[in-house]
Amino acid sequence: MLYPFFRSILFKLDPEYANKIIVKALRFISGTFLERLTYQTLPLRPVSCMGLNFPNALGLAAGLDKNAEYINVFNAMGFGFIEVGTVTPLPQSGNSKPRIFRLLEVEGIINRMGFNNYGVDYLVENLKKTSFKGILGVNIGKNTNTPIEDSKKDYLICMEKVYSYADYIAINISSPNTPKLRTIQYNEALDNLLSAVKSKQKELQQIYFKYVPVVVKIAPDFSIKELTKVASSLIYHNIDGVIATNTTLDRTLVTSIKYAEEKGGLSGRPLQLRSTEIIRCLSHALRGKLPIIGVGGIDSIISVREKIAAGATLVQIYSGLIYKGPKLVKDIITNL
Repeated sequence: MLYPFFRSILFKLDPEYANKIIVKALRFISGTFLERLTYQTLPLRPVSCMGLNFPNALGLAAGLDKNAEYINVFNAMGFGFIEVGTVTPLPQSGNSKPRIFRLLEVEGIINRMGFNNYGVDYLVENLKKTSFKGILGVNIGKNTNTPIEDSKKDYLICMEKVYSYADYIAINISSPNTPKLRTIQYNEALDNLLSAVKSKQKELQQIYFKYVPVVVKIAPDFSIKELTKVASSLIYHNIDGVIATNTTLDRTLVTSIKYAEEKGGLSGRPLQLRSTEIIRCLSHALRGKLPIIGVGGIDSIISVREKIAAGATLVQIYSGLIYKGPKLVKDIITNL
């Protein structure tokens, strides 16, 4: 009820700074009587996927809690699962500021963060301290300074360090804000990475006596032919799931909107139709061989149902939470 009031104030501030204020304020009240302002008691809507039992199908997408500092805060909102990261082997500051832009007229966001995070060791220490018992995903990426031909090493380092703390691991090869990263999504580069990831997964399973599913996060900017090839690789390498989609470079739906020409990935409502279409085509190409986690422009129960109808088993939100607040979580889960 209070979020529209706070949003009117926060949206006058720099977006990145405003996001930090929100999550730090929420963490401050976590565990106090003020927590009831954000805590939501919601009905169970259980979903089984990848061998995991989710309380409900709605998750928090990676990006809002890069360093696993606010897990309990987001848990109080009622999410069925939380994905932290993207995290890299070494700390990095990301791209220069400003690097987040709100497209208010269309409820969109452009970001060019560049995997800013405190490094995987910092994230792991936070995971060790959390009391969170829900489904936790860890989204991993490569450091900007790592040559693209050596990127496989970065993913394997992160996998090894987060494996015993994660319920699933998301391989992020689709951010548009790390130079050449999206080239890993194609042909031999993709097959080499997936082969190494599955080999590492098998090795870690034997060490920890625990199978942690691995999912791959893909871009929305594929052609149908390219998407079909990606689907074939995911099936061939027995990947456990796919997240569709990351942010888009396409600006077709936001021409003439303020900040639309800023470099970076576009998320929010302008991505909604495109991500749903990718899910539909991907679902057809995968033939039910692995589940899809749908993300991109979700801002209502209708947009969730569209993604599920297109083939998604689980869904995630990011920009919608910024624009709509915790009530969006309640509205979606209550009506799932």
